[in-house]
Amino acid sequence: MRIVVTGGAIIRDGQGRILLQQRSDYGDWGLPGGGMDPGETIQETMIREVIEETGLTVERCELYAVYTGPRMQYTYPDGNQVVFVMFLFHAWTNHEEHVADDGVTINFQDDRGESLKLRFWDLTDIALERINQVQRPVFEDLLQGKTELLRS
Repeated sequence: MRIVVTGGAIIRDGQGRILLQQRSDYGDWGLPGGGMDPGETIQETMIREVIEETGLTVERCELYAVYTGPRMQYTYPDGNQVVFVMFLFHAWTNHEEHVADDGVTINFQDDRGESLKLRFWDLTDIALERINQVQRPVFEDLLQGKTELLRS
């Protein structure tokens, strides 16, 4: 089993809604983020991934939580098994400049075509079964108001 270190962002709009990305690979929803490249800090990973996947610039961030352990084990459709070490940040961005007229959509087409949609969601309107399996614990914890830095 391989360990994958990832950095992700919780980006909120003025109403407290959370920006979710609908991924093109599986069609599920999750937070912007991705795997660390060699030589990067975890903050640099998160900032790079936010730019690549959303077009937004991170202006400020603070560490929210680190997820490890059994809840972070994942088997890809091809059978490869990994365990994620996920560093999540609260991130403040320039999203106001990119919000569509509907007030919830970010208009952006990433170069790699990873994002089908970018949309702000109220936490209580997010259907957990539509969230990426690895990120479901994050949303369960947000709904329950958990505040511990280290989560397993």
